[in-house]
Order: sequence, then C-alpha cells, then structure tokens
Amino acid sequence: MKVAPERSPFRLGLTGGIGSGKSTVAARLQACGATLIDADHISRSLTASGGMALPLIAQAFGADLIDAQGALNRARMRELVFADPSARQRLEAILHPLIAEQTRQQHEAAVAAGSKLIVHDIPLLVESGHWRTRLDGVLVVDCRESTQTERVMARSALTREAVQAIIDAQATRAQRLATADWVIYNDDGVTIETLHAYTDQIAAWFGL
Repeated sequence: MKVAPERSPFRLGLTGGIGSGKSTVAARLQACGATLIDADHISRSLTASGGMALPLIAQAFGADLIDAQGALNRARMRELVFADPSARQRLEAILHPLIAEQTRQQHEAAVAAGSKLIVHDIPLLVESGHWRTRLDGVLVVDCRESTQTERVMARSALTREAVQAIIDAQATRAQRLATADWVIYNDDGVTIETLHAYTDQIAAWFGL
C-alpha cells in the first residue's frame, strides 16, 4: 500500500474500458468531495450546438457533418472515423487543444478552491500517451471484455459487432492495468453497493 499522498491537490487519472463502470466510480468520487474533470463531457460540450469546435469541424470535414440542431452529427462522424483512420487524427487535432485548455481552466479553478483530489476522467488515458506525465497516479476500473460487451449491449442499441469494434479501438485490458497505481475490479458478484464501497475506500485514503 502506498503512503498517503503529500501533494495537494493530488492529480488522479481515472480510466477504464467502455462498460467497465468508470462513470459510476467517477460520480461516486465526486460525491465524496473530489473535483471531477471529465474529458468526455468537455468534448461533448465542444461539439454540442454552439460548441467552440463546430466551425473548425465544418471547415475540416464539411458542413454536412453538422446536424439540423447545429451540433456534430455523431453517427456520421463515427462512420467516417472507423472508415478512415486519418479522419480520427484530423478530428483529434481539432478537439485535443480545446479539451486541454478547458481542462487547464477547470484544474486551476479546483486548485484555487482548495480541492484535495482532482480526478481526471479520461477514457483514452492509455491511448493518448501524454497524460501519464501530467498525473500523480492512475486508478483503473477493470472487468473482463465479455462483461464489457454484455453491459454495453444491455444499455444501448449497439450490436455485439459494434461493441467489439469500440473495444478493439481502445487500449487492451492488459495495457490499462500496466498503467495502474490502483485497480477497482468491477465484474461478477460486484454490486453497485460494493462498487461504491470500494470507491469510498479510495476517497478516504485521499482524506475525503
């Protein structure tokens, strides 16, 4: 067991594959008093109606990638990204600097507010490569790939093949675990109450 962190605030990276339960852990840590900075939420706000990224996306990919409500047409962009790897790179070149700036602003606000623990919820923490050097530790929410698939199919209209394609595009389970300083195992036999209890232990360790 590591000694309690002296750095305040502690910059904790939180990650896990789709369907792992990462969002539940993030919400619980926030409820315990941590500051949550959600990279996915920032990305969605940038591509929602009126979002800062939309003019750049329209310029790079064409106005037909913007839907009738003035937001990113996520279904069309998803198809484009899966069909053309360079499209993902071009989209990331637009979004990542904007996400980084929003993250910086939220982080500075949390520091100013005296937060003990800042949780950076980063689905693609391992894939991004640069995040690990900006964090003091990494918490991985882990489960089997088969469990991921069943959970995502149960909560969405996606087919097994579609879910598998998403999993294949993410880091492997082994790659995520290799980055971990802490692991919460969320699979068979772990109820929501148990998952909350595990998360509360992590929060308490940080003085929350």
